[in-house]
Amino acid sequence: MALDPAFLDELRARTPIAAVIGRRTKLVRSGRNWKACCPFHGEKTPSFYVYDDHFHCFGCGVHGDVISFVMQSEGRSFPEAVEELASAAGMEVPRPDRHQREAQQEARTLGDVLEAVQQAWRRRLYQNEGREGLAYLRGRGLTDETIEAFGLGWSGDGRGGLLAELAAHDITPALLAQAGLMRVDENGRPKGELFFNRVTFPIRDRRGRLVSFGGRILGDGQPKYLNGPETAIFAKRRVLFGLDRARAAVRAPRGGPDAPPRPELLVVEGYMDVIALHQAGFAGAVAPLGTALTAEQMEALWQVSSAPVLCFDGDAAGQRAAVKAAETGLPLLNVDRTLRFCVLPEGEDPDSLLRQQGGAAMSGLIEGARPLSEVLFGLLSEGVPRDPSPEQRAALRQKLVEAANLIPDRGLASEYRSTLLDRFFATFRRRPASDARGGGRQGGMHGTRPFPVPAADAHGVPVTLDAQAVTLERMRILTAILLRHPEVLEDVQDAYCRLDMPDELSGLRAVMLDMLAEEGGDRDAPALLLALEERIEAMGLSQARDRVLSSHPLPLSAQKQDGDLMSIDARQEWWHFYALLNVERFARDLRLDTERMCGGEFDEQAWESLRVRLLALEALRRGGDIPDTQ
Repeated sequence: MALDPAFLDELRARTPIAAVIGRRTKLVRSGRNWKACCPFHGEKTPSFYVYDDHFHCFGCGVHGDVISFVMQSEGRSFPEAVEELASAAGMEVPRPDRHQREAQQEARTLGDVLEAVQQAWRRRLYQNEGREGLAYLRGRGLTDETIEAFGLGWSGDGRGGLLAELAAHDITPALLAQAGLMRVDENGRPKGELFFNRVTFPIRDRRGRLVSFGGRILGDGQPKYLNGPETAIFAKRRVLFGLDRARAAVRAPRGGPDAPPRPELLVVEGYMDVIALHQAGFAGAVAPLGTALTAEQMEALWQVSSAPVLCFDGDAAGQRAAVKAAETGLPLLNVDRTLRFCVLPEGEDPDSLLRQQGGAAMSGLIEGARPLSEVLFGLLSEGVPRDPSPEQRAALRQKLVEAANLIPDRGLASEYRSTLLDRFFATFRRRPASDARGGGRQGGMHGTRPFPVPAADAHGVPVTLDAQAVTLERMRILTAILLRHPEVLEDVQDAYCRLDMPDELSGLRAVMLDMLAEEGGDRDAPALLLALEERIEAMGLSQARDRVLSSHPLPLSAQKQDGDLMSIDARQEWWHFYALLNVERFARDLRLDTERMCGGEFDEQAWESLRVRLLALEALRRGGDIPDTQ
């Protein structure tokens, strides 16, 4: 059964070999890999090792990939093993037919064409016509050994010399066009060489097979860098320049405890960056082909390393590339694979940094690479002022929650939401002295106090509670109301997020907002309360919750004799205690919101929120906590 090699590569990429083997024998971690007692011969000491894409037993010598494991462990034929794995991966096995056999033959033919062209271009680089290209490469600091190792070449002037040379090998213009080496007219007929007067870079797939070329023009021509078009054997979205060499370097066995560590898998922007890094000893460098990283390329990276480092320039373009990479990567994350980021100094690329500052500077940047969880907040909050408006805060928080929700693993998504929201609270909480530092007067609902104020100590000395203690107690009451009435959270979340609260309260707030983001505000109160309780238990915050709830009597909304716990009462009471943190500001904000409401279109939901806050303000007036002139 002859199958398209591209299909088999895709099947192997979509089928984690450790998961398949782990269903048949118990695996334990061994560094980056796994080990077990060999399922093919009896042993007491594990000598069977599972790597990213193959297994090997050092006891009996059995070796293979995920397909051969299924064949050997279950006694299946090759077609049967492929069928089983494809079904589990949601792929359909292509059925062999005449067209498929022709396509496979064409792929072999195009590979032969590319290899013949590669040999011709490598020779030309060292001939008289290629002297300019060779001088350019040496001027960029490349040694002859590096030039030879990467197979760099010179394409010639495009005046037909290549066609004449390849004609002796029965390679026609039509085959060159199919291989992506000639331009075609509107009728598909070859009309001229695609690469001319360019230094050429062979592009190989992850197994080292030549699939296309890139070229750099010398002088002022455009485009400066040119990649071959997509062909029957080349899909730009799947290929990373240098991955064949990086893969071998990252996976190379270590020579012993004193051997240097494996190189990091490092993603940079261009051909020359990759080549310069390899020459400087950073053998894990790869690059996309002039475009943003694709999902397929990230999958290929994770086949080599669970945490590749993405290296971007420190300018605006690098920032955009980082955001795009994060957006592409988030839906693909799980607990076993992630991304790290390092940022180059503005105006530098890896090639220039190596030439000007040496390998130590590059090593420092790589060692300081930050995990995606730390970088994501900075990427999404770029451009938000240090003291944002409520609208800007709400928009950013929504972006953070939406980003975390892209992660399919619910547990990991929850961790990302908590991390991002914690950073949000720490960065954009309001800090004016008159705001959340006790600017309001003491008082409670309808003139009651939120907690007793002692008149004197045991010696009769008058006691006063400082403003910070009063503020803290009011924040605990606000949190307690929401712990008992999580259905209120959706209406008050923006105001709640502005508060500069201690860690214990901040942790409970993060869990509540996390619950709201995932469960939504349209569930009934008992369901939300149950969901919140489950999350608090899972996060180990039960004791913190109990301390908050037991630190003061039940809120008035929970003391009704008839059991009618109306959420409107809880909302009004929440706004009452929130207003006490800064009465003047609360009144001023209400006045502005009222003016906006009167001057715009009627919004029933916005009006209901405003009405509840107005009732809370009126209660403060009646209790003497705010002058009637406000």
